[in-house]
Amino acid sequence: MSADQALLIIDYTNDFVADAGALTCGEPGQVLAPKLIERADAMQQSDGWVLLPTDVHTPHDPYHPETKLFPPHNVRESWGRDLYGPVKNWFDQHQADDQVWLFDKTRYSAFAGTDLDLRLRERHITTLELAGVCTDICVLHTAVDAYNLGYQLVIHRSCVASFNPTGHSWALQHFANSLGATVI
Repeated sequence: MSADQALLIIDYTNDFVADAGALTCGEPGQVLAPKLIERADAMQQSDGWVLLPTDVHTPHDPYHPETKLFPPHNVRESWGRDLYGPVKNWFDQHQADDQVWLFDKTRYSAFAGTDLDLRLRERHITTLELAGVCTDICVLHTAVDAYNLGYQLVIHRSCVASFNPTGHSWALQHFANSLGATVI
């Protein structure tokens, strides 16, 4: 790892991970925490970047397509939108670090409607390590956009989860077979 790499911990919030979350992965998401922290520490130690693209919504927004698909989740300034457990603690300790930042996203992909690509290119980042939830939704859509923008992709199986085991398995194969990602 080096300064040209970034770890994206995608949507690791209470609503997607905690038992009482609105769209929880439950235990498959909860067990990721130690590995996510391990990867974040390793990325920092190698002068890489740790980014936390985090889903945010307004409840019952009639113009957002997810309103028709899912119950309200990750509502701004709610418990559900807070980072989950040990990852929240890690972020609280490191949020002032120059190479760590959390940013809002309102679509599945961390690139859609954000300045992520611009910020990565300014920092000469060429390789993205994707982690978090859900493997077959937000991680997948971020991976597709990253691939189309020319980034190299790395996905650790122990750092992604979904509430849909079939979708999770399919996405891991898709990362390797269709996006050329290194899946470890």
